Amino acid sequence: MLIQVINGSTREGRFSERIAHWVLGFARQYEGVELELVDLRDHPLPFFDGAAPMWTPRQYANDEVARFGRTVDRADGYIILAAEYNHGYSAVLKNAMDWTYAEWHRKPVSFVGWGGVGGARAIEQLRQVVVEFEMAPLRHAVHIAPDLYLPARDQADPTDTAVFAPAEPFLKLLTDDLLWWAGALRTARTGDAD
Repeated sequence: MLIQVINGSTREGRFSERIAHWVLGFARQYEGVELELVDLRDHPLPFFDGAAPMWTPRQYANDEVARFGRTVDRADGYIILAAEYNHGYSAVLKNAMDWTYAEWHRKPVSFVGWGGVGGARAIEQLRQVVVEFEMAPLRHAVHIAPDLYLPARDQADPTDTAVFAPAEPFLKLLTDDLLWWAGALRTARTGDAD
């Protein structure tokens, strides 16, 4: 089973690299799960101006869009890392998702957010968006509030994840739930193909 961790920020000096390191390190303890980091910096997509992907599935506008589409198409489930910018999620994440559609279909997604209220507003907006992709947004999320965000941001070593220890029970709940749904929906999608 392949779970992708999508780094939804490309900002200079982004905090998301610390979160990605923590989430991937934690999830590696689960057996039978392949993890892949999908960093949107590695997918420089143009501003969306194409035909609606809902009506033109997997008909990619250019090589970069095709590479991104094929990447996310492989996954059985996703953990989206969502920075909250001005009460919402990042434009680069919305743009990447808008270039695709069928690739996300009938797959579960969970969220790890951070910001003034632990990224709650960004995550709530993302939940509405992923429903339109016919994804299964899961209840459990991890919200990195300022009491963890600020000390973590100020650490010299971005790979030191000890500061996130108070949030680990929530990450465990998120991961356990995501893996259950990813397995169930993969079985259902495979049955649809028969």
